[in-house]
Amino acid sequence: MTDTPNRPLIAGISAGLLLLAAAGTMATRSPAVAPTPKVDPGPIVRVPAPDIDPKEAGTTATAVIAGGCFWGVQGVYQHVEGVTSAVSGYAGGQAQTANYEAVGSGSTGHAEAVKISYDPNKVTYGTLLRIFFAVVADPTTLNRQGPDRGSQYRTAIFPTTPQQKAVAEAYIAQLRTAKSWKAPIVTRIERFSRFYPAEKYHQDFLIRKPDYPYIVYNDLPKIEALRVAFPTYFQKRPMTVYPIG
Repeated sequence: MTDTPNRPLIAGISAGLLLLAAAGTMATRSPAVAPTPKVDPGPIVRVPAPDIDPKEAGTTATAVIAGGCFWGVQGVYQHVEGVTSAVSGYAGGQAQTANYEAVGSGSTGHAEAVKISYDPNKVTYGTLLRIFFAVVADPTTLNRQGPDRGSQYRTAIFPTTPQQKAVAEAYIAQLRTAKSWKAPIVTRIERFSRFYPAEKYHQDFLIRKPDYPYIVYNDLPKIEALRVAFPTYFQKRPMTVYPIG
């Protein structure tokens, strides 16, 4: 694996050239942190707040969510106020296949997922789910997000407590009743067993490589959408896994 694994671009060569023109030298620049290109906000679905969202006890809680390529999912939650850590990784499969090469086959049962640690006094589990459905992922596409295909890119929620499971089930039912999307919601609530952190080069990828074409086209618009749709929960300085130079 290289530091910038091959991800498909959503469009063809002409779209790629447009991205390069817009962002200057984004494909060749290689400092620790490149300047972040300016992008417009991505799609925002005006979903309602959860009707059922009891506060969790304590000052720290953990959520595990899958919403396609973990670069963008991690990047969004690193910018959420109250989140203390967001780690890219794998959930849904076994330890022996919890690596990027194997998961990429689509046959391991794993989803690319993000483990989110947060302070429930500052942000609730229900709010994290609301952000997920509003700006992170399309819950109506089965085993697909953007240009990525395969079961590893499914949308899934892995509740870590019975209370989280109840909140997730109630919220998806609420969203189905609200008919926020024309197509059916296919996001699955799956049993949580264990989370496996992804390889180091995947961590903080959006923060370290904001000019990477896949990030510019698919993920930076999600950060802007978060800022626009949830200004009170947006924190400009991301909570990174590793120190960023």
